[in-house]
Amino acid sequence: MDGSLIEWYYSRMSRPAHIPIFNLFGETTAFPDVVHCEAVLDRAGLHGWVISPHRHTQMAQVFQISSGVAQVTLDGVERRLEPGQYLYIPPQIVHGFAFSRGTEGTVLSIPSPVVARLGPKTPALSAWLGASQHGALSEDAGALLTSVVQAYAGNGNFRAQRLVSLTHALLAALADESTAQTPSPKDPNRQMQQLDALITGHLAEGWSARDYASALHVTTGHLNRVVRGAAGMSLTAYLETAVMTEACRLIAFTRLPVAEVGYRLGYADPPYFSRRFRLRMGETPSAYRARVSGERAAE
Repeated sequence: MDGSLIEWYYSRMSRPAHIPIFNLFGETTAFPDVVHCEAVLDRAGLHGWVISPHRHTQMAQVFQISSGVAQVTLDGVERRLEPGQYLYIPPQIVHGFAFSRGTEGTVLSIPSPVVARLGPKTPALSAWLGASQHGALSEDAGALLTSVVQAYAGNGNFRAQRLVSLTHALLAALADESTAQTPSPKDPNRQMQQLDALITGHLAEGWSARDYASALHVTTGHLNRVVRGAAGMSLTAYLETAVMTEACRLIAFTRLPVAEVGYRLGYADPPYFSRRFRLRMGETPSAYRARVSGERAAE
């Protein structure tokens, strides 16, 4: 993360004891509906058009911009959301927005159980739903989004069922359009995408290399060769790097003790966690926290 992006993040948030987790931004109460729909200005306008970095553990979101622009950060990577585009954000991704004043668009918030019921499941669909997506909103997908908005504003005995069905159709359309030209599931690049989606979903569960290979219906040796060819490292090293990436998020954006960060990611021995972090990241957890936050490291 470069200096300008660090400044963007830290100028818009104070570092709490955890990465802020919301049902909807600024709210920790029960989710208000089977699917929630609102205009960008309804919430962004209340917060000075800046939504500080946070994440949702049990909710995915679709953002659509019809006018104005949004500068977006997704796990520290900056993107620009422009008119006619959409952004899909799965659970757990740390994200923040800086909207131009007066931006218009739609935010669709979808609880994870609703997303999970979209099926029948295929590896390609699971991979798409498990990663952030950004692209042009087609006419067909735009019409489906409009239908979701209209169903949300309506009523009737089967309003909830209509909302879920239309939302599933929208997600399927977005996934279908964006993956139409991608390689087949047997392609190594596709297998890497599937692996990344699985890692996102099971990061804190202590899955082994064998667990991931089994979920992808390949041998550990085959998956190791795929990862080594794509990433230049072993499967075990790749999995540990993913864990350390999450550790970097928690260390950078929270005030959790380093030992607690390690515990949350499956390291029962704090000194061992610190050694592995230093080996992977080139500095101790305390030094990393001090560098990205501008604070002095504890002596």
